[in-house]
Amino acid sequence: MKSGYLICEDREIHYTEWGAGRDEAVIAWHGLARTGRDMDDIAAHLSRRYRVICPDTIGRGLSQWSPRPEQEYCLDFYGRIALSLAGQLGLERLHWIGTSMGGALGLRLAAGAMKGRIRRLVLNDIGPQLAAPAVERIRSYAGNPPRFDRVGELEQYFRTVYKPYGWLSDEQWRRLAETSTRRTDAGGVTPHYDPKMVLQFIHHPADYDQWDAYDAIDVPVLCLRGETSDLLLAETAEEMRRRGPRAEVVTIAGCGHAPALNVPAQFALVDRFLDGR
Repeated sequence: MKSGYLICEDREIHYTEWGAGRDEAVIAWHGLARTGRDMDDIAAHLSRRYRVICPDTIGRGLSQWSPRPEQEYCLDFYGRIALSLAGQLGLERLHWIGTSMGGALGLRLAAGAMKGRIRRLVLNDIGPQLAAPAVERIRSYAGNPPRFDRVGELEQYFRTVYKPYGWLSDEQWRRLAETSTRRTDAGGVTPHYDPKMVLQFIHHPADYDQWDAYDAIDVPVLCLRGETSDLLLAETAEEMRRRGPRAEVVTIAGCGHAPALNVPAQFALVDRFLDGR
């Protein structure tokens, strides 16, 4: 793994790169209140064959926080950042793996600004329509992140709020905590993102209503749905199977929103799909 920074749309964006020098490329984009380090496991696995780029969205992880949060925390601006990032890294054709928000971004780009460049699209527990109660649940914790004195306490919080990710080893939970932690001015710890990123839901309320974009996608789509997901409902996933690109939908047992993409069975699903099998 290599760590890098690029200026995209006048904002400093951090990313990690795995498998440098590989011919084929994958962008793996994380969820709403997360960081690119969530993709470490799937990226390490895929790097045996692919060059894998895992960005931190603006306002998350080591990327710059937006000085204009009302305007810039939205899928359109994230898409402009993605275009700039891909261009600077020389990614002309690529696969896209997106968890939650990262999948919504890939969906929009595959139908629009990166149509013809995204070859295959993996949507990890996300679709063109979200369940409103789940959105409110996410806003309630993401918009008011807790503060603790110790990293161990924050890790216990993450183990609770992200239990729907499914099985993670103790080592993976520790890594999730350590890559999701920042110190506050008072010396405590809190999740590593700008709480203002939830302004997306206030100033861009239709951002995740994307059936028109979904119907315009003309490349293969794999949708991984957590068995108990409250964000991507079963009926929405079934509609995705019937219309537009007619996604292949696979239900991941023992997970809610969203599968962590960290175990061999999930690796195998992605491998098979990217291979066109």
